[in-house]
Amino acid sequence: MRAGKRSPEEYLYDWNRWAEEAQTPPAGDWRIWLFMGGRGAGKTRAGAEWVRAQVAAGARRVALVGPAFQDVREVMLGGPSGLLSIGYSHERPSYEVSRRRVVWPGGAVGYAFSAEDPDGLRGPQFDAAWADEFAAWARPQETLDMLRLGLRLGSDPRLVITTTPRPIPAVKALINAPGVVMTRLSTWENRSNLAPGFVEAMEAQYAGSHLARQELDGVLVEDPEGALWTRAMIELALRAERFEPDRIVVESDEGWEVLSFEHAVLTGPESWRLTGLLRGLGGSPVAGAQAGARVVVLDGAGAVIPVSADERGAPLRVIAAPPGAPLTGPAARIVETVYGGADLRPLAPVHARARVRSGALEARWTRRGRIDADAWSAEIPLGEESERYAVTLLNAGGDEIWQGETAQPRLTLDAVALAAALPGGADGARLRVAQVSAVYGPGQAREVALA
Repeated sequence: MRAGKRSPEEYLYDWNRWAEEAQTPPAGDWRIWLFMGGRGAGKTRAGAEWVRAQVAAGARRVALVGPAFQDVREVMLGGPSGLLSIGYSHERPSYEVSRRRVVWPGGAVGYAFSAEDPDGLRGPQFDAAWADEFAAWARPQETLDMLRLGLRLGSDPRLVITTTPRPIPAVKALINAPGVVMTRLSTWENRSNLAPGFVEAMEAQYAGSHLARQELDGVLVEDPEGALWTRAMIELALRAERFEPDRIVVESDEGWEVLSFEHAVLTGPESWRLTGLLRGLGGSPVAGAQAGARVVVLDGAGAVIPVSADERGAPLRVIAAPPGAPLTGPAARIVETVYGGADLRPLAPVHARARVRSGALEARWTRRGRIDADAWSAEIPLGEESERYAVTLLNAGGDEIWQGETAQPRLTLDAVALAAALPGGADGARLRVAQVSAVYGPGQAREVALA
């Protein structure tokens, strides 16, 4: 070979000569280089080449962190673009399986870590680090914190993070953190290094979709402001186990009613007929619903907030999240409310009847319960210290003209007492009955006309 000429091997291993600009570290004073790219954008090669350059410049201890140990071994080390596959053969490190590390001929050592175990990064220290697929880590923020605390060797310890973007809090925080520089490359921009037809096939299948923007364009796709259903909520719902719903909540003027049903029959597009109803579950109001009222299907994840009776009227700050989601995650919602003791309030009786026979009043009703009363059996627990009902008679004008109490779900007024209460007769008169709680007082009332 003539002097001054470079061999094909030299061109092949001169990464800076043919790499895309986004695949090489930016100039300037930075602590973290974040390289976000689509699938096949050369992220692994960029991270491995950066580590190779750091070792050549004198780095002695390098942290290699992936989503799991298998990812470090199969992608960051042994993949086609991994550390064991790039550079001159005599410069490449050897892999010590039992110690989970690679050793370069010059003595530099790369240590493998899994993002599933952040505490594994406690203790070791490094002068360089490469973190791959950060957005797919099980515990991204905690692991990154432990990794950064270990970057304390050498004169200028730095970290490169290569990842496909996902709109998780750790990625958003990283982008805005001081000392972080970012480059981005799409799959399309690296198409010359990918299999023929791959990009065209992806365009045909996913062009214009959320998946294409994130996984191919390398763009961080976030939720629009004010979104009712965030991407995190939708992803959790899609991953959730299937369930057979038998409870719904229905919006009304008095709040949300929880009810259960035995059967649901599809009667038309997005139209169902529910039968075998148990209404007012969990102390919810039974008020009926207007056409077009909102309905939510429950998946069994609901629970009663544990507050005591003496906290009635106290403000509450409730944090709610879908099943399996963290309370500090993007799917969580914070609601300010006041505990009114609805779970202590006796429910209005049902099946009330009030009849006048031979001048006397005979009234009956069926009580409802709040505690262990959601079953289909006819007999339910009392749920109170004692059984008491407040009964009121109202005349045709709505005036309260008689009040009394009874310890049974029925009342009888003889002809003399009824005539004294209603001297003008029973026409238009009504009876109001409410169960009484020793803690809450009278609960929801039911009214029925005298027949």
